[in-house]
Amino acid sequence: MSRDNLYFIAAIPHRQLQDKVRKIELDFAQRFNSSRALKVMPHITLKAPFIIPPELHESLLKWFEDFKPAQRAFTIALNGFGAFPNNLHPVIFIKPVNHTALSLLQHNLIQSFKGFAPFVIQPVDKKFVPHMTVAYRDLTPDHFEKAWAEYSHKAFEEQFEINAVHLLQHNGTQWNVIASKPLATA
Repeated sequence: MSRDNLYFIAAIPHRQLQDKVRKIELDFAQRFNSSRALKVMPHITLKAPFIIPPELHESLLKWFEDFKPAQRAFTIALNGFGAFPNNLHPVIFIKPVNHTALSLLQHNLIQSFKGFAPFVIQPVDKKFVPHMTVAYRDLTPDHFEKAWAEYSHKAFEEQFEINAVHLLQHNGTQWNVIASKPLATA
């Protein structure tokens, strides 16, 4: 199946925060030989990447357009770094804190998505651990150990308003936002 049918849904921070996160990702690329995170804009995944047949593309857009988030816009705080230290593909990420509203948004999204395409719900969608990845996939266990020794103690404090969710599609080269769904405000 073509990568053109590869999608995911995410919360995307404002440009200034994306630029700060991008500098961290560049540090991982330059010093720890891990550049995969640079292939997509900084984000918090709400629905893991999924593939659907090309004939469902318009139906996906319609589902997304009709999706009614129960949450209003809210602010999420980011504080420090976390890790998923697995033996094959370790991950280092920026940690969201006090993420109850984010977890509710993700749960609401997945429940709605089950009505559209239950065949692409994955275990990771059911066990949501919010994070903003800065190094993964090509981060070797050795480089992970060196990077984590440094980043586990490094400060990072920011916040951003989550005022929309975004549907992204891979075009064979990069990820692009193809639709956005605003959250209600005040």
